[in-house]
Amino acid sequence: MREVEVSAILPVYNDLPALEVAIPRSLETLEAIAPGRFELIVAEDGSTDGSMEFVRDYEARDSRVRLFHADERLGRGRALNRAVDGARGSIVCYYDVDLATDMEHLAELIGAIREGYDISTGSRLLPDSNITRSGGREVASRGDNMLVRTILGSSLHDHQCGFKAFRRDRLLSMLPSVTADHWFWDTEVLVRAQKSGYRIREFPVRWRQGEGTTVRRKDVVEMGSAILRLWWQLHVEEG
Repeated sequence: MREVEVSAILPVYNDLPALEVAIPRSLETLEAIAPGRFELIVAEDGSTDGSMEFVRDYEARDSRVRLFHADERLGRGRALNRAVDGARGSIVCYYDVDLATDMEHLAELIGAIREGYDISTGSRLLPDSNITRSGGREVASRGDNMLVRTILGSSLHDHQCGFKAFRRDRLLSMLPSVTADHWFWDTEVLVRAQKSGYRIREFPVRWRQGEGTTVRRKDVVEMGSAILRLWWQLHVEEG
């Protein structure tokens, strides 16, 4: 077996219909980018809809697919931590299982790490981004990213886009300091990476909102609390 260069991760929780599309599409796309030198890790986080069984069957038929199953929910951040730790590639990337970000951008995402960047990330909020989503999610996203830029001093525009790649060794060295275990993981990683001087490339993407995604008042409150908690950690607890 050839050495693995790229480990692509799909975070999954009760996403069986999306998986049925995402796995074959991922394999096809990754084969064009890193022929014979990639693996597809499904970080399945305590699903109850048959997602685990579907991936297990796929894994038995195709050695390029690896299932990382959790009996109980870890949260998106901890599921990603486990997948990154167990990945074999020198480049790790992840993207949302609903393929909200157009897969045509995957070559650019991985290419940036090959070019020497430590992190690359898609952005829905750059001038050339092409996005379709509801007004509520648009307002919440822009507000959240504005607070991250203002309070946490980030120079990036979109911290929560689920389309990122990393030099695995650089990410692993930072993960012990990352405390977010669910959705805020993406933001904390990017903020800490900037503070540590990592080279980051942000580029515009074509993105379409998936079905069943809504923003609740509770989500907005949690966003603000997570931002303030990270500010406290960076400026008070860690100095």
